[in-house]
Amino acid sequence: MSVAFVKEESAEAAAETLLPDRPVSPHPNLVTEAGLKALEQQLEAARAAYEATTAIEDVNERRRQAAGPLRDLRYYAERVHSAQLVPAPEASDRVAFGGSVTFSRSDGRVQTYRIVGEDEADPKTGSISYVSPVARLLLGKEVGDVVSMGEQELEIVAVG
Repeated sequence: MSVAFVKEESAEAAAETLLPDRPVSPHPNLVTEAGLKALEQQLEAARAAYEATTAIEDVNERRRQAAGPLRDLRYYAERVHSAQLVPAPEASDRVAFGGSVTFSRSDGRVQTYRIVGEDEADPKTGSISYVSPVARLLLGKEVGDVVSMGEQELEIVAVG
């Protein structure tokens, strides 16, 4: 068959459909039980999205459509593989991974966060990564402890 009748992009264009890997944190991949389940669900969703692209007949369109799910599949497979499950903290008076901490700021604001793994963190919903600056300052501290963060002072008012 003549090449004129084959709809195939050049190797250069095909390479453009390969997306770079999502960056993986250099920190240990600590996770809560809920965080591990969420990673596993995201891995399955990426796998399903990738498998759905196999039904696309046009090879070039299949490559384009598969690029995102394939990148996510690699990322979540790595994150599930490297996950280190940290058991829920036992009742304690110290700030710990998987637990909540309430602190007041010197400007009067009071905030509560749960300290979790990087993939699970979402400050808008009340969770922060254990490697975030605030969490690193608070881990291991007790109610009444005061820490400085820049010009702000944070006083721990509750641990849960």
